[in-house]
Amino acid sequence: MQSQKMSVSAPYASWKSPVSAQLISSGAITLGLTAIDGDELYWLESRPNQGGRQVLMRRDAQGIISELTPAPYNIRTRVHEYGGGAYAVKNGVIYFSNFADQRIYQQLENKLPTPLTAEGLWRYADMQIDLARNRLICVREDHSHSGKEAINEMVSIDLANGKTSVLVSGADFYSAPRLSPDGKQLAWISWNHPDMPWDATELWLADFLADGSLTEPIKIAGDNDESIAQPEWSPEGILYFVSDKTGWWNIYRYAAKQTKAVCTLQAEFAYPHWQTCMSQYGFISAHEIVCAYNQNGSWQLGKIHIESGQLETIATDFTDIQYLRAGSGQVVFHAAGPAQSPAIVMLEANNHSTKMIQSSISLPFDKQYLSSPRNISFASKGKRTAHGFFYPPCNPDYSLNQTELPPLIVISHGGPTAAATTALKLSTQFWTSRGFAVLDVNYAGSTGYGRDYRRSLYGLWGIADVEDCIAGAQFLVQQKLVDGERLIIRGSSAGGYTTLCALTFHKVFKAGASYYGISDVAALAQDTHKFESRYEARLIGGRSEALYRARSPIHHAEQLSCPVIFFQGLEDKVVLPNQSERMANILKARGIPTAYVPFEGEQHGFRQAANIQRALEAELYFYAKVFGFALADEIEPVQME
Repeated sequence: MQSQKMSVSAPYASWKSPVSAQLISSGAITLGLTAIDGDELYWLESRPNQGGRQVLMRRDAQGIISELTPAPYNIRTRVHEYGGGAYAVKNGVIYFSNFADQRIYQQLENKLPTPLTAEGLWRYADMQIDLARNRLICVREDHSHSGKEAINEMVSIDLANGKTSVLVSGADFYSAPRLSPDGKQLAWISWNHPDMPWDATELWLADFLADGSLTEPIKIAGDNDESIAQPEWSPEGILYFVSDKTGWWNIYRYAAKQTKAVCTLQAEFAYPHWQTCMSQYGFISAHEIVCAYNQNGSWQLGKIHIESGQLETIATDFTDIQYLRAGSGQVVFHAAGPAQSPAIVMLEANNHSTKMIQSSISLPFDKQYLSSPRNISFASKGKRTAHGFFYPPCNPDYSLNQTELPPLIVISHGGPTAAATTALKLSTQFWTSRGFAVLDVNYAGSTGYGRDYRRSLYGLWGIADVEDCIAGAQFLVQQKLVDGERLIIRGSSAGGYTTLCALTFHKVFKAGASYYGISDVAALAQDTHKFESRYEARLIGGRSEALYRARSPIHHAEQLSCPVIFFQGLEDKVVLPNQSERMANILKARGIPTAYVPFEGEQHGFRQAANIQRALEAELYFYAKVFGFALADEIEPVQME
């Protein structure tokens, strides 16, 4: 038997932890979009130690896993800037979008990729392979019109010569072209400014003509108040889709010119479509659907019996499920749980057993070091009830200190139409294993609690989200679980905006970290890309100079009086670097303890291992200097002014 190591007493935030920044940055891979081709499974892996290069992986019928993408190819599309749907595979032939030039390449078995599309200012995503007509059907984003907004269309691409033909145009955005099993019809989704795809979209259907063009399309579903997502064809050729017309994203089908709910539940069967090709259900037969659904911020796996509409829950330890695909008697998806690293998982549809295919990381430490999240709800302003996941400090090498309460880090997630989940994130355990408490907040506007909650942020961005983060921190202080004098808030992108608003307009938090956060709403509206170019107006409550100025921390920086550290990718096209730079310079000029950490070659979100490690360590160093606790590890100092 192993002898149990005695725990020692030490101040919170100074604990030594096996969850290192180096482990997080270079030891973990990011897993993405899945696909099924016959008996073979495919998925994407992002390699931080290769600058975030994404490669395609395959598990063949014998269970052998191999990497298919030769260097320097990087499978990633910039459609809508957030990408998604960057590859498709059929009969072993792969088509993918290469990040460097955004061209589509064809890759045959054991051959190097060859370009299919011409060089130019075009981007492609959400590819469907139309074998009968020897072509691809996909979404194309055209940036060749200088000084004008990009044009989005649905196009076909001849696999013999790369010739491109426009199939559908006229809407501001397109996604999810889906070919019927007999190849005679095409379904797709479109939407227009100022809506985002989780606000209002339309589902269209058209027949193919003999020359491969489409007949006049008919609208199947969608209006100014309905979000449609993930159209899919059943094996026998019936069109299914997800709609939130009842206030919840539920699954429907369209047959004999009638639309009918398949399963009605106060749950979400879809993610907000920040990326194309998001998938939360698939068919294992003409009579059964395997699906993932979200209730109260937590995802579960289920099976829907189509005739009865009955939902059978499939018990697993997963609380976050994405990229679910079904076919050839197999189900594959990306999943994670509170103590389960993100992984590619295969489900046996008959007996509901699961098999791990690939894990993002093999934990080199005992799971005793993992803090278990507690699902909490708390009262906020405006009679709102907000939600979050609370992670207490956890490290078996240390006893809980009886003379102090731990500092609290509040995380404001990005989006803001996104969500915190309880999926294992080593970046959260990095803090809890060092003696910090963490609250991951699902503030007003978050997904997973129905359409009303998702829309409750409209007109109140920078107010309601901030109030909910403050309410969560104060709730934990009142419960005597955290130290009210050591409250920290951190966030990235839109979460960075929430962070900066909380630090500027309120005095609750004592320090903060902004990762490529928004500080100037007007600059965001002027500089950002097409996909989000109207988004902030609905969130703020209209486009008015006075309103934008009132909600922009950069115009009220004189009110910010606590230390802040800024992290920024210098090639970010979503939130331009000048926002973080200007904010940091204002604080430096005022003598507020400030640090600005820029990263060459990084965009909106950090992908390079060295930069991911540096950011985490720099943030820890910054807090140690601000609050005066000792560091358990040697960390390269951060220049603070």
